Amino acid sequence: MKVAFLVATEGIEQVELTEPWKAVKDAGHTPELVSTDSGHVQALNHLDKADTFPVDRTVSQARPDDYDALVLPGGVANPDALRMDEDAVAFAKGFFDLGKPVAAICHAPWTLVEAGVLGGRTLTSWPSLRTDIANAGGTWVDEQVKVCTGGPNTLITSRKPDDLKAFCETLIAELAA
Repeated sequence: MKVAFLVATEGIEQVELTEPWKAVKDAGHTPELVSTDSGHVQALNHLDKADTFPVDRTVSQARPDDYDALVLPGGVANPDALRMDEDAVAFAKGFFDLGKPVAAICHAPWTLVEAGVLGGRTLTSWPSLRTDIANAGGTWVDEQVKVCTGGPNTLITSRKPDDLKAFCETLIAELAA
């Protein structure tokens, strides 16, 4: 399976990119880094600069049809930048339109709020997104990992980096289903 990892050019929480990426790759799938611009993206360890990662394809070149699933890493600045990019929002929404799995961690559901896909869905996130999710028609829960199948696709969400083990295990189980 081919899995898109959608990120902005900076502000990605590194572990929320690298741990799911490794899990996808170790399970025999193909991860691909999709971003708003070509070149490299800058990850962070909280607020400190971490590593950079090469972009495989820009979001304007990518199509949801080309992938089997979407992963949205968090970081505060990353999803905030993505939700301001029309191509990124449309790309994320396309996975819901096609009924393909989406996994989002920490602040990443902000992109889904902007995409208008959370109505009637139950999910978790970093606690500060609770009001945004409710205002978008979703139900927020405080759980390590939440799988919601009450919509056109499977939506997997987790709250924070401490939840990565459960998040990655759930993502890989969904890809195997």
